[in-house]
Amino acid sequence: MNFNFDSPEPIYLQVAEQVEEAIFTGIYRAGEQVPSTTEMSKEFHINPATVLKGMNRLVAAGMLEKRRGLGMFVTADAEKMIREKRRAEFSQRYVAGFTSEAKKLNLSEDELIALVKQSYEAE
Repeated sequence: MNFNFDSPEPIYLQVAEQVEEAIFTGIYRAGEQVPSTTEMSKEFHINPATVLKGMNRLVAAGMLEKRRGLGMFVTADAEKMIREKRRAEFSQRYVAGFTSEAKKLNLSEDELIALVKQSYEAE
């Protein structure tokens, strides 16, 4: 994990995003324990309350679960939830603007699909 202390994005959000990314990429799998608040705060020199605030966002989202006396664990549906969240963000961030620009260029739906297929196959 890598935190940018000069970023305008709060550290607790960076904690949540980076743990989420680690779940999505398989570093932490369903049922596995994530590092404790104390471990993360010591390793990255972050206030424990800040780390906890970030982790609690993932608990509230249903991606992590707290087990009393044991720590926090990745939920069974966490990866699926993250994938769905990212698909929605992808659609909002990229597809909406992409289709809007295509309409301005008077591209038909078929032309747009052909361009996407062409680009997708070139990768």
